[in-house]
Amino acid sequence: MPTTNSTTPNAHAPADDAAKQAAATTMPPGLRHADDSKPGYTRKREKDGFAYFDVEGKRIEDEAEIQRINSLAIPPAYEDVWICPDPRGHIQATGRDTRGRKQYRYHPRWRETRDADKYERMREFGRALPKIRARVARDLELPGMPCDKVMAAVVRLLDTTLVRIGSVEYARENQSYGLTTLRKKHVKVEAGQVRFKFRGKSGIEHDVTVDDARVKRIVRRCAELPGHDLFQYLDDEGNRRTVGSADINDYLRRASGADFTAKDYRTWAGSVYALATLRRLVCESAAEARRHIVATVKEVAGLLRNTPAVCRRCYIHPAVISAFEADELQSLPPGQSRRGLKVDEVAFAALLAHAEKRAAKLARQAGAKGRKLREAQEADSINGSISTLLQKSRAIRKEANKAALKAGAKTARQGRGKAAAKAGVQDEAQAGIKARARSSRRAAAGPGADKPAAG
Repeated sequence: MPTTNSTTPNAHAPADDAAKQAAATTMPPGLRHADDSKPGYTRKREKDGFAYFDVEGKRIEDEAEIQRINSLAIPPAYEDVWICPDPRGHIQATGRDTRGRKQYRYHPRWRETRDADKYERMREFGRALPKIRARVARDLELPGMPCDKVMAAVVRLLDTTLVRIGSVEYARENQSYGLTTLRKKHVKVEAGQVRFKFRGKSGIEHDVTVDDARVKRIVRRCAELPGHDLFQYLDDEGNRRTVGSADINDYLRRASGADFTAKDYRTWAGSVYALATLRRLVCESAAEARRHIVATVKEVAGLLRNTPAVCRRCYIHPAVISAFEADELQSLPPGQSRRGLKVDEVAFAALLAHAEKRAAKLARQAGAKGRKLREAQEADSINGSISTLLQKSRAIRKEANKAALKAGAKTARQGRGKAAAKAGVQDEAQAGIKARARSSRRAAAGPGADKPAAG
């Protein structure tokens, strides 16, 4: 919501509608839009860490929920911490750091989606840009000084000057300014022009001249309002309101119907400028191409008033550099303007479309290779299983043969034992017969028959 110079609540509140549109348009499947203006979990410092409390103020005891909150790694120094009660919320937590700046903890899937969406995001921004520009042109003609009219002027300046949007925290703590934090002392309305002179982020001095007649009229009207801030508007009750960076981003979302922000302008413009510059160059070697890339990145850094390293990483689309290195920029269709887009912007949109198609083709090829690899792996697995089964079968047969041999040997031993036992019985019977015969002979001979004769 906009900051205000009075205690009256802001009557013009576009942020809620914009947030709903952004949630409906861009939310990844399985996640839900989270709003930290709604009730959430809180935390309280204790001796051994933090305790967490639900929206009703009851202490959270569920171990799984505590583990989820701890996994967000919210710095202990953060104040005014809000924690999303829904584990599927795209924003999981917010808080204020030691410098009072609002910081966010996003759901991992939300970050993954945003990081993986580079081609589609810029391409969609290019599609939405004519719509945004048309909305800005209409709002610049609104009567009086309503919110949308002043925000349209700021967006027009963002589009034409590429000055950062700014933040209250940087203005207060670093005396560095952006469009929404400019003071009246930073602007001078001259004949047919508006001149802005101020210190921006990282202490970079800005001296920007704009010759847009409609913007000049609005800036002059803003400068006539009381207060130090430049960009202010009058709400439905006639109260002054200051335009903030969140308001501009909300305006862009409402105008485009998608989740675009002021930073997308700088990324778009940096990429378009890099493409336009590199497209005119012809390279005889890879070394020469690298030199041209370095020089172009420096030019973009000057345009965006940033460092070359940051511009290369954040504000020049990788498809531009890749196409230049592959000598593909010359093959883009001849540039021609389209309603709401300039010639170089149309060329950049065509490059993004080409890059997206190629990425989709590579994805399909990778998918086909992946399927073949999986099929080969499955075949290897089946062959391995068959081989294992054969080995097991051979082992089983071997064990069976061993068992059979053991059984045969046991049977043989048992047979020999039975024969020996039978022979023993027979021997005992014969011995008994012989003993009985001797007894009969002794009985027949009479007493003393066995005594030896006297000598």
